[in-house]
Amino acid sequence: MSRYLEIHPDNPQPRLVEKVVTALRDGGLIAYPTDSGYALACAPGNKSGLDRIRAIRQLSDKHDFTYVCADFGQVGPIAIVGNNAFRLIKRLTPGPWTFILKGTKEVPRMSLNPKKHTLGVRIPQHTISQALLAGFGGPILSSTFLRPGDEQPQTSGWEIEDSLGHLIDVVVEGPVTSTEPTTVVDLTADLPEVVRQGAGDVGLL
Repeated sequence: MSRYLEIHPDNPQPRLVEKVVTALRDGGLIAYPTDSGYALACAPGNKSGLDRIRAIRQLSDKHDFTYVCADFGQVGPIAIVGNNAFRLIKRLTPGPWTFILKGTKEVPRMSLNPKKHTLGVRIPQHTISQALLAGFGGPILSSTFLRPGDEQPQTSGWEIEDSLGHLIDVVVEGPVTSTEPTTVVDLTADLPEVVRQGAGDVGLL
């Protein structure tokens, strides 16, 4: 069974945040709330964690994993961002968006799309997510918690704990801002391409 932690949505308890961060650093897999449903996450470079996310979500090796960042300053070392992409990301974040970009040489190859060498980048507007990122001190490798066949992500920590707790090391209980997944936008070409429409308003592109 996983460790189930109820974290305050407005004032996350440092002691509980540290327990989640420790699990990430020790190679664990967590489920945590965001501004667009729940997500699964592990530390960058954690191959076992990546494999566990793929197994739970039944993903192919072509899936673009997402680096969830505290702010735009954490994006530069991991992604190649052109001028147009820079302006768009700065304008729309933080918020329920995932941007597909080319990864830099600093990124573990196992977390990149094997053919396109791309990754997702996300800056959430969510107090618990930001507290975990601040505690970890860098981006975490993440994927929307969409179960096979579902169109919307998981939205309840206790339901995740009840049904899938045996597959996850830590389940963080907390509210989500939206029940829709992020809107995914590919920024690898000159014009943005919407890959998945979700909580982010595509009219803002």
